Amino acid sequence: MIGENTDAYRLFDGGADGMPGVFIDDFAGHWLVQTREVEFPEALCREPDPACRSLWWKNLDPEKKHSPEWKWGQRPEQPFPVRENGLRFLIDFSVGYSQGLFLDQRLNRAETARRVKAGGALLNCFAYTCGFSVAAAGAGAETTSVDLSKRWLEWGRLNFQANALDDAAHSFCRGDSFEWLRRFARKERQFDGVILDPPTFSRNQKGKVFRVEKDYGSLAALAARVVAPGGWMLCCTNCRALDEGALRRMLRSGIGESGRGLNEMAARPMPPEYRDEKYLKSYWIELA
Repeated sequence: MIGENTDAYRLFDGGADGMPGVFIDDFAGHWLVQTREVEFPEALCREPDPACRSLWWKNLDPEKKHSPEWKWGQRPEQPFPVRENGLRFLIDFSVGYSQGLFLDQRLNRAETARRVKAGGALLNCFAYTCGFSVAAAGAGAETTSVDLSKRWLEWGRLNFQANALDDAAHSFCRGDSFEWLRRFARKERQFDGVILDPPTFSRNQKGKVFRVEKDYGSLAALAARVVAPGGWMLCCTNCRALDEGALRRMLRSGIGESGRGLNEMAARPMPPEYRDEKYLKSYWIELA
């Protein structure tokens, strides 16, 4: 169930809903229509749904990564807020390929809020606009958000402010997550929970390349070293080239390399409205 305190979710999921290659995300009534290898379904403009306030189109062709194109309806002021589990997040259709919130992580953000303790410490690596950090801070945790982009971290601060959370009471660290994890380990800094949701491919400011299917184990090893005794990690990837079995082996190997013991590794499903392709792989890991 999506819940009355959430107005941002996957509305239509490709072949599972009878139209392969067409995916619709609802952002508080503003529909983002995403297509892969098919054209925009113009019938949506000719016969708009009464619940739809505007229609936007994003082409999922990897060579056409640009801001969504407005197709119909009222243009919201950018950015505009949506609600997820009672929290507010800012969305912007004008800033590029990503709109500010990955809706497929809704259950993981809710689980993060459930797991953190008031006064506990959360480290959110590859934080993007700090969605996990906001969820944790809303539950009373002290958060540290790390991202290469100053722009995303500033957006994250705005998400904190949108929820009347004091962003000055939390840490926002610009830079490479690998380097920050090493720095935290040297300083013997520990966190009750660590979020790892890296991009499939990235290149840091020094030119060093990260590939999920090759380097996730090393990332998990670094993260495990800064998890407090009895703490946990959330490890996610949407890399389609990395299957569940290979990911589990990489995570186990990385945690073993760190010298930490593993109590539990549990898979987490995608939100129930994602019925087409189960591309997002998520593991909640409890360390000894």
